Amino acid sequence: MRFNYLTAIALHIVIGLLFYYVGFFPRIYFFGVIGYFLFQIFNTSPREKTFTILTACAYIVGIEVLFRMTKAGLFYESSKYLVILFMLIGMVFKGLSNRSFPYLIYLFLFIPSVVIASTNVGLDTDLRKNIAFVLSGPVCLGVSALFCYDKSIKVNQLNNVVFYLGLPIISLTTYLFLYTVRLEDIFRGTESNFAASGGFGPNQVATVLGIGMFVFCINFFLKSKFFIERIVSVLIFAVISYRGIITFSRGGIITAILMIFAFLAVFYFKSSNRSRRVISISLVILIIASSVTWVISSNQTGGLIDKRYSNQDARGREKEDISTGRVDIFLGELEGFVDNPLLGVGAGVMKERRLRETGVTVATHNEISRVVSEHGLLGIIMLIILIVIPLIYRVNNKKNYFFYAFLIFWFATINHSAMRIAAPGFIYALALLNIKYEKRPIHRKRIISKG
Repeated sequence: MRFNYLTAIALHIVIGLLFYYVGFFPRIYFFGVIGYFLFQIFNTSPREKTFTILTACAYIVGIEVLFRMTKAGLFYESSKYLVILFMLIGMVFKGLSNRSFPYLIYLFLFIPSVVIASTNVGLDTDLRKNIAFVLSGPVCLGVSALFCYDKSIKVNQLNNVVFYLGLPIISLTTYLFLYTVRLEDIFRGTESNFAASGGFGPNQVATVLGIGMFVFCINFFLKSKFFIERIVSVLIFAVISYRGIITFSRGGIITAILMIFAFLAVFYFKSSNRSRRVISISLVILIIASSVTWVISSNQTGGLIDKRYSNQDARGREKEDISTGRVDIFLGELEGFVDNPLLGVGAGVMKERRLRETGVTVATHNEISRVVSEHGLLGIIMLIILIVIPLIYRVNNKKNYFFYAFLIFWFATINHSAMRIAAPGFIYALALLNIKYEKRPIHRKRIISKG
């Protein structure tokens, strides 16, 4: 499953072109991706099985939003179920760690909320779809964490898994450029911009583009021996950053910056003095590239993007609510917890409750408040498991230099975009891997005795 870095990038630019120009291609590619990875999973050697499954899941996670935008999948949540399927296949082949049982408990804690939801939802509500919508993400996280906990993987394999996350984001970025050719015609205010997001949800698009920013930023630093690959990486980083910025959705971009900072901090302090000098020079190049990208974005949007990140409207007036209404949703969900503190109001019930009270269907943006309101005390236990277990694991396993970046992505994303996509659950699970570094061979001189 190893192939040339530059060839893979060029291939995914072509795939982006096909997604836009060939109407039937997205659906064919959807089934082609499933068939390809299932073939790889079942035919790879047992020693490579974990790596193969993780690359399959990473690719599905990276392409999920593009599949949704083009209606390529069988249904809206197809990608989450594919990740769950691949992980379950992995459990059959590779088993589970005995110490992963907290995530089994986490999954079982969802059951009471399903029972309660069946008694609380209205007669006109599709119970199955309602529950599946809010629980597919958390279940994807739980299953992924079960499989990944303490699974051994080589450091170069982890780098390739992360690269697989970024490849389809190149296709997404290509698609976005084709979707909005004349960008100067679409910027009128400082709200999230659907036209710049391919006609799809800016929050989800920006979140995935943020992942792409992270992937090609770390490739820029890790591909230190290959000048051309480094240049290509920083260019792709800049292009993806530009497309992410002009969605006007801040959450995914800010999350990417936090991830990059966390990775570079660990990478820098674990490097030798000679490597630190190289990292410092690379950091200067990255800052220059980022600054140029921001200037271009500002000029392209007529300065509106500067006002967006300054929490101003198009006229330069400061907005009262920096959260764009999400604080009100958060507080409303906490009321659900106050009303039902033990077991919560039931899975998916808060969405229906908001519809009854406001007449508008508004999905939550914050997974923490949703879990607490819909699962009550059990939800608090779930959150404790999700936060504490990785930190405990980290005490005796400090070799994953992406650990804090992965956890930051999960925590930041569920606070601005809940678990609408599979990415936060899968990337959270990657923090639980047991990273192995190959030992350098020791060459000993052969001693020949005389006499």
